[in-house]
Amino acid sequence: MATTLSEAYRDHPLHLHHIIPLDFSSFRTLPDSHAWPQSNDDCNDHLTSNINGCFDESCIPIIDLNDPNAMEQIGLACEKWGAFQLRNHGIPLNLIEEVEEEAKRFFSLPSKEKVKALRSSGGATGYGRARISPFFPKYMWHEGFTIMGSPSNDAKKIWPNDYKRFCDKMENYENQMKMLSEKVTKMIFNILGISQQENKWVGSNNHCGAIQLNFYPSCPDPNKAMGLAPHTDTSLLTILHQSQTSGLQIFKEGVGYVPVHPHPNTLIVHTGDILHILSNSRFRCALHRVVVNNVKNRYSVAYFYVPPIDYLVQPFVPTNSLPRFRSLSVKEYIGIKAKNLGGALSLISTFLDDDLCQQGK
Repeated sequence: MATTLSEAYRDHPLHLHHIIPLDFSSFRTLPDSHAWPQSNDDCNDHLTSNINGCFDESCIPIIDLNDPNAMEQIGLACEKWGAFQLRNHGIPLNLIEEVEEEAKRFFSLPSKEKVKALRSSGGATGYGRARISPFFPKYMWHEGFTIMGSPSNDAKKIWPNDYKRFCDKMENYENQMKMLSEKVTKMIFNILGISQQENKWVGSNNHCGAIQLNFYPSCPDPNKAMGLAPHTDTSLLTILHQSQTSGLQIFKEGVGYVPVHPHPNTLIVHTGDILHILSNSRFRCALHRVVVNNVKNRYSVAYFYVPPIDYLVQPFVPTNSLPRFRSLSVKEYIGIKAKNLGGALSLISTFLDDDLCQQGK
C-alpha cells in the first residue's frame, strides 16, 4: 500500500521552489528567506528548569510498554497530550543507531550529491524541504528524505554501487516500526471499543507507512529560525526517534509549547488527525514544532502509520453522542489537508463551534 500512499500525494504537486532545500553549510548568517518574524526566545523560559525534573503539566508522559497499566496510561496520554514517550518498546537499540548513522551519512553529503535524489514536484519520496513549506511565509531550517515503500530507486541515485546498505537498514526499521505501531494501535482501539472485526487492516500488510529522515543543521541565529513550523500529522500515529539533542516541542493548552527532552532508549509516539477523527475528538492530535540551536546538528527519524488509502475514516461514537466529523476516505482527507493545512479538520467538522486542533492557527 506504500506505493498507493505515494500516489495519493502525487495528486497534489508542489512548485519546485518549495522542494529544493538551502545549502545550509554555505551560510554564516541567517538569510532573510529563513528569518521568521516571531522570536523563539519564549521556547525555553519557564520550561528549561524541567530538563532534569518532570512535573505533571510540563512533561510528556513516559510509559513503559511492559507495565500492566500501559494501556490505561496510553489512553490518558492521548487525551491530555496526544503524545507520550515509550520505554521497553522492543525496537533493537543497535537498529535505531544504525538508521541514525545512515541518516547522518546521507545528510553529510555535499548538496550537489543530495539533489540527485530530489523529489519531483509531483513526487512524495526522496530529498527535499518539508511538504508543509508552501503554507508558511518563511522557509524552515530543515532538510528531509522521505521513504514510501522501497528506498532503492532514490538510494541508487546517491550510492549506485553501495545502495543496499542504506536500503536494508531502512526496510528492517520499517518492518520493526510497523509491528510496534500495530501493537500500540490495538491498545488504543481497545480503549475506544473498536473491535478487530471493524479494523481488519491492523496486523495485515493492508496499511500505509512512511519513513521521514530529518536533519536540522546548527543555525547561526536559532531564535529567529524555525526547524519545523507548527502542524499536526495526517497519520493515525507517528513514532519518532530523536537524537540526544532537544528540539521537538508539543503544544499543551494552558501551558504552551513543551520541549520533549530526549531520554535514553525511548521513542516518542504522537497522535495524528486520523486518530483524532476516529476517536470523535476524544484523543488530541498533537500540534508540534521543532526549534533549532547554534551548537549541534540534530537528527530525527519519524515513522508514519496510516490506514489503507481507501479506508473509511469515521468517528467511533459512544451511545448518546453525535459524530463531530463527517466520514471520508484516507485519500480524500489527504487531498483536503494538502490544500488546507491549518483548516482541514474544520472543513470536515459537523459542529460549527467544534474545539478542534487548529494546526498552527
